[in-house]
Amino acid sequence: MPKMKTHSGAKKRFKVTGSGKVKYKKPGQRHLLTGDSGNQNRKSRKPSIVDSTDMKIMKKYLPYNF
Repeated sequence: MPKMKTHSGAKKRFKVTGSGKVKYKKPGQRHLLTGDSGNQNRKSRKPSIVDSTDMKIMKKYLPYNF
């Protein structure tokens, strides 16, 4: 059986934590930031955890990280 390929876009954007959750950086921190409120900017700085409903897809994209 050949090795499964990891999704190239997913490996750049997601990281699996020690407990098996998948974290990612929230979008919206590169440009056009003047229209956003300070609260929006602060909240998008922290990494977020992928929802449990999407974990099946993430396990397919990152087969050797779980």
